Amino acid sequence: MVQRQASTAAPADHAAPGQVRLLEAALNSVIRGKPDVVRMALVGLLARGHLLIEDVPGVGKTTLAHALARAIDCGFQRVQFTADMLPGDVLGVTILNAQTREFEFKKGPVFTNILLADEINRSTPKTQSALLEAMNELQVTIDGHSYPLDPPFMVIATQNPVEHHGTYPLPESQLDRFLLLLRIGYPDRAAELEILRQVAGGGGGAGVQLQPVLTAAELLALQNAAAQVRVERSVADYMLAIVERTRNSESLVLGVSPRGAQALYRATQALALIEGRDYALPEDVKRLAVPVFAHRVMVNTRMALAQRGTDPAIRLIEEILTLVDVPL
Repeated sequence: MVQRQASTAAPADHAAPGQVRLLEAALNSVIRGKPDVVRMALVGLLARGHLLIEDVPGVGKTTLAHALARAIDCGFQRVQFTADMLPGDVLGVTILNAQTREFEFKKGPVFTNILLADEINRSTPKTQSALLEAMNELQVTIDGHSYPLDPPFMVIATQNPVEHHGTYPLPESQLDRFLLLLRIGYPDRAAELEILRQVAGGGGGAGVQLQPVLTAAELLALQNAAAQVRVERSVADYMLAIVERTRNSESLVLGVSPRGAQALYRATQALALIEGRDYALPEDVKRLAVPVFAHRVMVNTRMALAQRGTDPAIRLIEEILTLVDVPL
């Protein structure tokens, strides 16, 4: 049975809920009318994951990434991905020092804490794959030498799903390294009215004006607290039952990988911490299954054609959730 009462043991970090509220409030002050999107972004941050934000132009993808980076007092770099970029433009290059006659490594923008990879699908697969090692192993290997990245490290990538001219779809190996896929969507009328008034009042650069509310050390402490959140055996079995359904589905040619199962586990812990609990619930799993799994599965052609006008991967994950028994 899932524990639904607060445990008698002390939480891993008494300050965690208050710090999370501060961070969430700061982001909501910039991203108007999208509290669920902001909360999912925080899940990715506290679970030590990477975010892929996919949506049409002008809905706030880059603004969200900027706000998340500026709310934390740590290193931030933005890379505008283009078709002519090379891996060295992201990772760095080894050059010959004319004075010492020795080779020196000049670090690229990936050597930061939060990296914004803007329009990542406009670069070639060779450049996209330059981030694979950094995202998975927290290091970069150049010319046989490995250089560690300082934690916390997070990649926030954006892409436009509508325009395909001059773009290169992310391969499955790259998609699998993103903890969550977020879609922001258009704001409602009230939120958009606030945005219009803010711009008219000269406040269009709210993300730039945002002040840090957490240090890098405080963020690391929150990430450690999230990793200590309890996940009962019944909840873990529930996750694996969903994963196994994706692997056995006739409508999918690619199910969720073990990395995907681990991603859901970590995301569930992070969401529980954000909501002030030191234990996870099945409801956390249900809430996270679509953003964690939908970009990791591949739908067969027949199913894709039958689901025109909707995202077939999302529909299938939602259907699987209705078929798996929820632990009591």
